[in-house]
Amino acid sequence: MPQVDWVVTRIASNPSTLLDLAAVTLIFYWLLSVFRGTRATMLVRGVVILWLATAGVSTLFRLNTLTWLLRNSGLALLIGVPIIFQPEIRRALEQLGRTGAYLTRARRRPGDLASTVEAVVTACAGFSRQHTGALIVFERQTGLQEYADRGVPLDAEVTRQLIASIFYPNAPLHDAAIIIRRGRIVAASAVLPLSDQVLGGQHYGTRHRAALGISEHSDAVAVVVSEERGTIGVATNGRLVGNLSPERLRTVLAGLLGVAPVAA
Repeated sequence: MPQVDWVVTRIASNPSTLLDLAAVTLIFYWLLSVFRGTRATMLVRGVVILWLATAGVSTLFRLNTLTWLLRNSGLALLIGVPIIFQPEIRRALEQLGRTGAYLTRARRRPGDLASTVEAVVTACAGFSRQHTGALIVFERQTGLQEYADRGVPLDAEVTRQLIASIFYPNAPLHDAAIIIRRGRIVAASAVLPLSDQVLGGQHYGTRHRAALGISEHSDAVAVVVSEERGTIGVATNGRLVGNLSPERLRTVLAGLLGVAPVAA
C-alpha cells in the first residue's frame, strides 16, 4: 500500500515524527481516560455522530454552504469545547496541577489518618445497621474550603462518637456532609454540588448525588450511607461503588487514602 510505505519512509527518515505521533497518542489517551465514565463520553459520541451525519448529507446532496460551515468549524470548536466539557477539563488540569502531592503526604501522620479511617468505618457500620443517612468527605489534593465555608465550621478530632452525634436523626447538623481534612473535621452540614448522573437505573437520593458531585468536581473521596437501604458506598473520580461491607469499606478507604488499615 503506497500510503503505508510513505508513512514508514517518513518515520525512518525523521525519527521526530514517531515522537510526535507518540505525544499525540498519549494526549488523546489521557483525555479519554479523564472523560471515561462521565457525561463527556456521551457528549463526544453525540458530537461525532452529528458531525458525520452532517458531512454525509452535505457530500451526498452537494450542499456547498453546509460544506463550507463544516470546513470552517474550527473556531466554533475552540469556543464550544471549553464550555461543554468544563467539568472534565477542570478535573484534568487539576490532575496536572497536583505536582506537590508528595509534600502533602509527607506532612500527614499515617497513624492519625489510619485512626480517622477506622472511626469513619465504625460509625458507618452503625449507620448501616440503624438505616441512618450520612455523607462523609475526605479532602485530598483539591482544596474543599469553598464547600466548607458553606457549612458550619468545626475543628475537631475525628471520632466515632462525634460522627454519630452529627448524623443523629433530627440533630442540627445532620443534613448535608462533613468534610475531613488531615484527620480533623473542618466543617459539618456542608452543601455539595449535585451530580446529574443516572446511577444504574436505580433511584438515589440527594446524598448519593452529592457524593458523586463532589467526586466529579475534585479528587475527594466521599463515603455515603443510604437512609432507605442502609447500604454503604464510596464515590471517587465520578464513580460510585455501593453495597460495601464495613470490612470492604476499610480496605477501599485505606487504598484510596494511602494508609495501612487498622485491624478490626
